[in-house]
Amino acid sequence: MRVYVPLTLPGLAALHRSGELGPAPLTAFAVTPALRDWYGEGADEEELEYGALGEAAAGALRLLAADPAAPRRRVVVVAEVADGAVDADPRQPGAVTLTAPVPLARLASVHLDAADAEPAVATAATATAGGEDADPGHELLWYGVQEIPHLL
Repeated sequence: MRVYVPLTLPGLAALHRSGELGPAPLTAFAVTPALRDWYGEGADEEELEYGALGEAAAGALRLLAADPAAPRRRVVVVAEVADGAVDADPRQPGAVTLTAPVPLARLASVHLDAADAEPAVATAATATAGGEDADPGHELLWYGVQEIPHLL
């Protein structure tokens, strides 16, 4: 199963240092049956994956709201994990819990805000900390896993 895990830059640095994403349990997002139902029958796989990525980006914003010292850039890592390592969260379509750490070798990509998005992400994180739903209005950029050292 492909999962989208929200992080911050300090979280990405910790992943790079330790060689794994963890410890478990970890909140993540995926194309689950509940997410499929929420989108309806007309949604294709790409649209569903984009939706899961968007939910993870919102999760990264919540992490930033809780950590005012972290740079104001959302991070989402994408990983391939065994279906048995994931428990669906019935409270939110697409939300899952990873029940085991994820080795760096299982990562497929990293998505990160550009540096020029920081002011908008900071504003959105402040709104999120205040209980509002916020969207910084920027798309996350795609990076290969081998680029992680250059992102830190």
